[in-house]
Amino acid sequence: MSKKYLLVIGVILLGMGSLLLGGCNKANESRLKVVTTTSLIQQIVERVGGKYVTVSNIIPPAQCPGHFDVKPADIQRLADADLFLMHGWEGEKFSQTLIDSVNNTTLSVVKINISGNWMAPSVQSQAVDEVVKILSEADVEHSSNYQQVAVDYKEKILAEETNVKEELAGANLAGVNVLGSAMQADFLKWVGLNVIGTYGEADSLTPQIVKDIVDKGKEFNVTLVIDNLQNGADVGKGIAEELGAKRITISNFPGGFANTETWEKALDYNISLILGAISE
Repeated sequence: MSKKYLLVIGVILLGMGSLLLGGCNKANESRLKVVTTTSLIQQIVERVGGKYVTVSNIIPPAQCPGHFDVKPADIQRLADADLFLMHGWEGEKFSQTLIDSVNNTTLSVVKINISGNWMAPSVQSQAVDEVVKILSEADVEHSSNYQQVAVDYKEKILAEETNVKEELAGANLAGVNVLGSAMQADFLKWVGLNVIGTYGEADSLTPQIVKDIVDKGKEFNVTLVIDNLQNGADVGKGIAEELGAKRITISNFPGGFANTETWEKALDYNISLILGAISE
């Protein structure tokens, strides 16, 4: 085979490669670029948006939003984004600093103001509605796609709720007295546990506060203490030891534990931890 022939083949292959890469770049550029503050928002955008969006999340799912420090890479993410979706929580104070650091005049910043714990099915469903509305307004061309996928996902949420409730039905959770992280209070009540009291982060627990919590736990014969992973996996350890109670740590965010990247997987894992602790 002549060198000239090999050169011709090389030029053709190089041209084909450029066309393919160009096609990929154009496809990526046409997608709606979304940055989210937490995995709670991220997993909904990914599921509803599908091939029409690219999603980049800022806060690692096992980390508390209130303890997050902005990195240069986060600024670059926002500089290239079309949408920045956040909860508007008190713990997201870093968000405004991040926005101010970015020279992106076309960036749309939207706060998803929903009360309640997003791990609860009804709240997750509300969040889906809000995300669909935001994506549809930002990308009218694919609005019908977002809405249809959202319908399918909300059906899965309803089915998951039914399955979990059936799983919890025989556990007599109303008779289980618990102390838990304040960040998990709404979720624990949805599960059906009898929440006697709550506590905050480690730096908020003075000796007097801990004494009051322990005294209350003894008064109501608390048998289970439930920590929130994002606020510190061992915050309630001392309280549980004082009470002689079992202690578990659950997550408020998909992806907080291994293999829990979706809402359903995170919910199932939390439920398995709770039922496991009660059955021991």
